[in-house]
Amino acid sequence: MPVQTSGHFTYADWTERAVGPGADHPKLAHASVANSFTGGIEAARTTCEYTIGYGTAETGTFTGMELLAGSLDGRAGTFVVEERGSFGADGTVRCTFEVVPGTATGELTGLRGTGSFTAVRGESSIPYTFEYDLD
Repeated sequence: MPVQTSGHFTYADWTERAVGPGADHPKLAHASVANSFTGGIEAARTTCEYTIGYGTAETGTFTGMELLAGSLDGRAGTFVVEERGSFGADGTVRCTFEVVPGTATGELTGLRGTGSFTAVRGESSIPYTFEYDLD
């Protein structure tokens, strides 16, 4: 039976650069990001890489992979999630994520799960939910 957990994360670092010709829109960008998770997921500093497609200066979509090393509800290990999301002109970011099969280690070996978050412009602490199973 799936377990649901939740918590918050904050951006620890965000470095973005344009990819491809010109600065007009649409444009493609790459971002290297570090996050800090608390709650059900405890990870002091994650590693995350995003590819971002901007339709305008304020709207677009993104995909990414994030490596989380720490613990999940007290179980130590590492796992990778694949993320997909969008952001609107009002600054709201909506994202879903899923554990990449076969990436969990330690006490998290066999982890499967999905989660989501909604980030509102100006909030420094972003709530997430995560539902998972362990083999």
